[in-house]
Amino acid sequence: MAPTGRAALLAALGTIPVGFLEPSWTGILAVNSPLALAMMCDYALAAPVRTLRFTRSGDTNVRLGESVDVDLTVTNPAGRPLRAHLRDAWPPSSWAPGNEVAASRHKLTVPPGERRRITTRLRPTRRGDRQAERITVRSYGPLGLIARQGSHKVPWTVRVLPPFKSRKHLPSKLARLRELDGRTSVLTRGEGTEFDSLRDYVPGDDTRSIDWRATARQSTVAVRTWRPERDRHILVVLDTGRTSAGRVGDAPRLDASMDAALLLATLASKAGDRVDLLAYDRRIRALVQGRTVGDLLPALVNALAPLEPELIETDARGLMATASQTAPRRSLIVLLTSLDAAPVEEGLLPVLSRLTKRHTVLVASVADPHIERMAKARGNTDAVYDASAAAQAQEERRRTADQLMRHGVTVVDAPPNELAPALADSYLALKAAGRL
Repeated sequence: MAPTGRAALLAALGTIPVGFLEPSWTGILAVNSPLALAMMCDYALAAPVRTLRFTRSGDTNVRLGESVDVDLTVTNPAGRPLRAHLRDAWPPSSWAPGNEVAASRHKLTVPPGERRRITTRLRPTRRGDRQAERITVRSYGPLGLIARQGSHKVPWTVRVLPPFKSRKHLPSKLARLRELDGRTSVLTRGEGTEFDSLRDYVPGDDTRSIDWRATARQSTVAVRTWRPERDRHILVVLDTGRTSAGRVGDAPRLDASMDAALLLATLASKAGDRVDLLAYDRRIRALVQGRTVGDLLPALVNALAPLEPELIETDARGLMATASQTAPRRSLIVLLTSLDAAPVEEGLLPVLSRLTKRHTVLVASVADPHIERMAKARGNTDAVYDASAAAQAQEERRRTADQLMRHGVTVVDAPPNELAPALADSYLALKAAGRL
């Protein structure tokens, strides 16, 4: 039961004549008794809240930064009309800042035995699963003096997927890939391990490439052409330990790593390579294996959506062991982690040789553009000290990268907006050099 502002206003107005004409308990009862009786009648005529039935429908997935509509159908089985204010509650990160009140509250009227549908528009500001909370309904009587109030739990989950902002770079990278594949098919002669096509023999061809069976079926000598093997295995490893929680700009490093992983995985799958994904800190947080080209991207974004950084130190030995088990044959292993000196020197470097002996390893890291701006700052004493600290941090990252490269590792170190295309370019360079 919830009195309304209208009832309070009437009670306040009733005190005015009482104060002038009959300032006593008798006067108060004379004014408030009819009001109380009217409120009781209004309460009795209001539609009951407990008997209302609710069903949800609508979208269950949305990309971060986009809007999604969730429909709520309200059925009134009572014999009285429902005049109600309804609040459809969701977690605070389900709304754009400052938009929660307008988006979550609805006014509706449902005649007896009928139903109405309302739509709640969500615009999530964080990845992960957003679950609907309670629906609170205030049912008013015809006089609007008092309301019945109750809550219902109607489950619904909306998964907020990574935004994949680097998708805009995909057409240019695919064009580069097609150019690379075309040049490789034309220029290679007797190289590679995967059969490409048959063509007529020309002087200078390796006689070992002659296909005698095809030659026997036609009047000219046919030779086989080859191309580098396309069915390569790529394992993308996301470090979800404490270093991935550091914020660069408005988002943690893990989000920029995810974006780079999605672009690389999509490009590599289009190139005919098999792509798996592993997220690890001290245990496996996400694992995607054996997906076809059409299923890979949906599987990746669904696996990455609920992933959050863990404020624990990554177990480098466990990561290497799990990566080796996930990639039993020679593969390209792309490790998205930090280039901070301590985690690399104490954790990664001592066990890195277990991977580099058998696999091609590429380490990608998110650089902080604020550090670069600090290094260029001048003008006063504080700016000079900031520039000195930033230059020292940059030198430590370069030294760490050099240590990794001496172990045969390819290193990509770029700001969040540049990491995804830089990683894709490194993959294409390795492919062009035949190092995959």
